[in-house]
Amino acid sequence: MKKPAWIDEFIAFAVKGNAMALAVGTIIGAAFSTITKSLTDDIIMPIIAIFMGGIDFSEMKIVLPRLFGDPVLDGAGNEILNTLNYGNFISAIINFLILALVVFFLVKSLNKMAEIGKKKEEEAAAAEPPAPPAPSAEEVLLTEIRDLLKNK
Repeated sequence: MKKPAWIDEFIAFAVKGNAMALAVGTIIGAAFSTITKSLTDDIIMPIIAIFMGGIDFSEMKIVLPRLFGDPVLDGAGNEILNTLNYGNFISAIINFLILALVVFFLVKSLNKMAEIGKKKEEEAAAAEPPAPPAPSAEEVLLTEIRDLLKNK
């Protein structure tokens, strides 16, 4: 049975540099995201907390009232509170800003490198050797004499 043409097209696409680069970029991005999350949660937020009187951002929340029904209890009999965790949201915003800043500088440096490469290509094209000069009158005369002797 002959395989459909789209299979070859799909394989060419999947193995092509763009698809593989996207996959690698996604994996590296996920790993880098965990690094920046750790940087935010474990280094930056404690330093910010020092200047804010020791506040733990993960503990910053507002307990929302329960409007209907009885309180919900966990296995130990403690009430499960409905909270709005704005401290975690602040941490996520800082994490996003760090990621955005790193990506900005990464794209900026890649664009700079591409610009340098393009400039070098233009310089190389401009530096191509000029066409050889036209033959002198003596060379033309000697060529004609050679051709005449060859024809005899």
